[in-house]
Amino acid sequence: MNSKKTKTCLVTAAGQGIGRAIVDGLLSAGHKVIATDRDVALLEGLIGVEKCEVHELDVTEPAAIAALSHYTNTVDVLCHCAGYVDSGTVLDITDAQYDFNFQLNVQSAVRLAQAVLPGMVSRNDGALIFISSVASAIKGVPNRSIYGTTKAALLGLSKSIAADFVAEGIRSNCICPGTVETPSLSERIAESGSDIMAQRKEFIARQPMGRLGRAEEIAALAVFLSDPMAGFMTGQALAIDGGWTI
Repeated sequence: MNSKKTKTCLVTAAGQGIGRAIVDGLLSAGHKVIATDRDVALLEGLIGVEKCEVHELDVTEPAAIAALSHYTNTVDVLCHCAGYVDSGTVLDITDAQYDFNFQLNVQSAVRLAQAVLPGMVSRNDGALIFISSVASAIKGVPNRSIYGTTKAALLGLSKSIAADFVAEGIRSNCICPGTVETPSLSERIAESGSDIMAQRKEFIARQPMGRLGRAEEIAALAVFLSDPMAGFMTGQALAIDGGWTI
């Protein structure tokens, strides 16, 4: 990619947390951003922002992705942040739970890749960035069976894209965060029914750095991966986890 060129970047789950931080980072870097979220109300703060368009998008709906074909055909960078953190061991997984998690965490990534890759290939230029997790093929985490399984599948998808399209100028990488301070984390803690302060202390205690990650730190890596300076990097699973997997 030409470092002087303004890139068109599609970001999913852009309303809050890591997705929103990535939007802010890409805009600060001078790029055009198509910010999408299932909850369009979360995107209100981006309406009218220069070089930013907002669109409602439920990534589990093929028709919704197809409706954005005018945009996906022009995308230079895909940052797919949408996902769900489910709990439980393998003994807890129901068929419905399995189907939902794979649909949101994996199948949506497949469909978005299918939507943006033809245009990227035609231009011999493109970057796909998937938000996976260290709870994947990198590390087994208690009570995260279906989540870790789907995030491991996302690593496999990204590596296969990297291998299949490296000669067409396409790069595909996964960012694998540890525990990050986001609205999603706060919601999961609140919904757990456990003591909120005790839960937070447990999350922090497992971080060697003694703190949670910040969404802006994840976003900085995403912005780097979208840049020509990362042009020799593809097919990687990049852990950014405060030393959790040392």
